[in-house]
Amino acid sequence: MIIYGASGHGKVILEILESNNEPEIRVWDDADKAPIWEYEVEKPLPAGTSVPGELVISIGVNSTRKKVAERFRDTAKFGRAIHADALLSKRATVGEGTVVMAGVRVNADTRIGKHCIVNTCASIDHDCVLEDYVHISPNATLSGDVQVGEGTHVGSGAAIIQGIRIGKWCTIGAGATVINDIPDYATAVGCPAKVIKIKTIG
Repeated sequence: MIIYGASGHGKVILEILESNNEPEIRVWDDADKAPIWEYEVEKPLPAGTSVPGELVISIGVNSTRKKVAERFRDTAKFGRAIHADALLSKRATVGEGTVVMAGVRVNADTRIGKHCIVNTCASIDHDCVLEDYVHISPNATLSGDVQVGEGTHVGSGAAIIQGIRIGKWCTIGAGATVINDIPDYATAVGCPAKVIKIKTIG
């Protein structure tokens, strides 16, 4: 298994792979980086070269993770990294490239997309949908039947009540309580959460 990104986030993913007794782990980064523990940091193979083994992108910024996924789309098979201490329903699905940290709970019929991050001790209840490149931060709680659009970042400790729809490329502030739907490209903070800005696209 190869992780791309020698950062603090990469350290967490390294320990996920160790928790699963992954037999061979390599670390890639475009920049010159010091080793992470006993793992040397290598430069990626040249563009167009097939990636040996499975690749997981260990970058926390959703937009950057998407760019890297697109860069390796035709040359890599993307793996998953799910901590041995995470508890996922057998009726939940998890897309390629997604990482699930320690202490996470995911309940029945939840669908998690590609290249998502479900961070430490997050709780995702039944029938939720996380589209691609979503990041659910530590200790965030999604009640049943919540939908989160592509690229959205839900901050640490946020709580989202049942049935809420959150658009794509949104930011939900840490500790926010979301009781109303949130439109695309919005930033929402507070308790209850209120939209404070919407990004202009194009």
